[in-house]
Amino acid sequence: MVATPTYGATRARVEEYFDRTATKTWERLTSDAPVSRVRQTVREGRDQMRAIMLGQLPEDLTGLRILDAGCGAGQMTAELAARGAYVVAIDISPSLVEIAKKRLPETLQSQVEFRAGDMLSPDLGSFDHVIAMDSMIYYEAQDLGRALAQLCPRVSGKVVFTVAPRTAFLMAFWGLGKLFPRSDRSPVMIPHTAKYLRHHTSQTGATGSISEVARVSRGFYISSCLEYVK
Repeated sequence: MVATPTYGATRARVEEYFDRTATKTWERLTSDAPVSRVRQTVREGRDQMRAIMLGQLPEDLTGLRILDAGCGAGQMTAELAARGAYVVAIDISPSLVEIAKKRLPETLQSQVEFRAGDMLSPDLGSFDHVIAMDSMIYYEAQDLGRALAQLCPRVSGKVVFTVAPRTAFLMAFWGLGKLFPRSDRSPVMIPHTAKYLRHHTSQTGATGSISEVARVSRGFYISSCLEYVK
C-alpha cells in the first residue's frame, strides 16, 4: 500500500463516507430508481464516462484479467465480465461490494472475484488492464503518483482512471471544501492535470506515459479520463 500519512487519512475518510454515510445514496444513484435532477445529471455523466473508459480496452476481453479498482455497486464489473474478462472487483466499502455481488447476473458470477479492501494491495496479483473509475479522485498528486508506480509492475497493458480536472468551477469548489473541518465533511475531490500527475509519477522512478483521453461535463458530474501506459 502507499505508506504516506495523506494516503492513509484520505483512505479512512473515503471508507467512512461510502461504507457508513453514502451507501444508500450510491445504491439508488446506480440503479434505475427515480432521482433528483441534480443526481440524474451525475448518473448520466457517469454512464457516459463508463462508456469512454470501456472504449479504451479491446472489445473482446476473453482470457484477460482486469482489475476493477473501486468497483462500487458493480456496473463496470458487469460490463467487463460481459465482454469476456475475468474481473477482480475490489472496493474499500464492504457494503458496496455486497450490492455489486447481488446485482451481478448469475451467468457472469464465475468470471468475477469480489474483494473488499485496498485496490493497491499486491495480494491481488497481476493484470492485463486496470480500470479505476472515480476511485482516485480524492487523493493528493503524490499519492496518485505512488499508486500508479505500484501498479505499473503488475499491469501489462493500460491503467485507465479518472480524476477531477482543474477547471475554474472545480478549483473554487475544492477551495470552499477546504474551509470545513475534515472530520465534519465528506471527502473532497482534488483537481489534477495529466502533466502534474506525470511529474509526480516520474519522481517515483516509474516509466510510462499519462495522457488525457476525454472529459465529461454533465451538470454536477465533471471528470477527466486519463490512461497510463508503460
